Amino acid sequence: MACAPRIVIVGVWHGGMHVALRLKRLLRPGEATVTVVDAHAYMTYQPLLAEAAAGSLEPRHVVVPLRQALPWAQIITRQVLSLDHAQRTVYLRSTEGSPSPLRYDRLVWAPGSVSRLLPVPGLAEHGNGFKTVAEAIHLRNQVLGRLDAAAATSSAERRAAALTFVFVGGGFAGVEALAELQDMAHDACARYPELDPRAQRWILVEAADRILPEVGQQLSRYTADLLRRRGIDVRLGTRLLSAEGVRIRLDDGTEFDADTLVWTAGVAPSPLNRRTDLPLDERGRVRTTAFLSVVDTEDAWAVGDCAAVPDLAAGQGELCPPSAQHAVRQARVTARNVVASLRSGEPVAYRHASVGTVASLGLYQGAAEIRGVRLRGFPAWFAHRSYHLSQLPSANRRLRVVADWTLALFFPREIVSLASLEHTHDDFASAADQARPPEP
Repeated sequence: MACAPRIVIVGVWHGGMHVALRLKRLLRPGEATVTVVDAHAYMTYQPLLAEAAAGSLEPRHVVVPLRQALPWAQIITRQVLSLDHAQRTVYLRSTEGSPSPLRYDRLVWAPGSVSRLLPVPGLAEHGNGFKTVAEAIHLRNQVLGRLDAAAATSSAERRAAALTFVFVGGGFAGVEALAELQDMAHDACARYPELDPRAQRWILVEAADRILPEVGQQLSRYTADLLRRRGIDVRLGTRLLSAEGVRIRLDDGTEFDADTLVWTAGVAPSPLNRRTDLPLDERGRVRTTAFLSVVDTEDAWAVGDCAAVPDLAAGQGELCPPSAQHAVRQARVTARNVVASLRSGEPVAYRHASVGTVASLGLYQGAAEIRGVRLRGFPAWFAHRSYHLSQLPSANRRLRVVADWTLALFFPREIVSLASLEHTHDDFASAADQARPPEP
């Protein structure tokens, strides 16, 4: 009896996770085996990272454990080194030194994206990203740690630098993170009698002439005005020139010191794309057809931020933007087409008409456009939470998130920095040094 075909899914961002979940529903018993490969044993639900960073959600509740969500699939938590699709082989990092081969019959390529960095002096050394749960926790610790530093110093210059927070990038990630963390820092300042909340300086730097372009002109202006009313310095048409040391230089001529710099100015496809034999476009994305299959390549599909997927709803030559909404819907079509290939069926094309966009702007504030209806303030904030709760790919996680939100109605946020968790070995190493007998 022939072995069942093996479907390998590389990457568990929104696309890879939802392909696996949909395959479970579509595959017949014994029709194929599914193997999921990722360096992490969990999928991060990125739209809720801002709330995790601000303390509204427990960070563990915005990640979905793979072995819990996909108990029927084989889970391999190893780093992918390269792909040779001509030989139907993925090469994985191994403890033996040489790469470990993993063979397959069908491939779904979904390694996601990384932060798109520009050659700005000092950015790599002093900037913070905001794509992973680790970065969200680090940023929370950074903001609270700067409040502690500002309260402890007697230098006006050092206090000003500690209380200055710069976010570069006016898309969803940057605006939501900025709004949530400013809310948190404002609440935290009530516990610092040494600090004046008005001394905090929050700056949003955006190279384009508007923020949140996904929500339309009117809501974009509303969001910018709301942020400014909250005391946030929104600078449009402005670029970061340098971030060496703690000195921030902008192309509008201003310079100032800031201990915190967050970079959310776009994403780039995973560098792993360039270690494959799949066809890429000029930006390093895997080229696909409207059926999500890789161009001129059999038995391979690509979804999400790593792929250049034609956007049939937007018109000829347009490509889908790198968003979770597209990745989830691409995943459903991809799973259907992978199963069709097993059954010699006809594939279907991906055509997506957006139902709208939602953004959280801090507690009880938001902006949304749903099927042409614009929402602001509390209704938009409620729509944001409702939508993302429905999209979490785990009933377990949905219940935990609801519990966190419910408890937050009755108790204040936790405002303790746990930066020491990022250096857990330091105390042990220090104790070992003290215990070491002195040299004769």
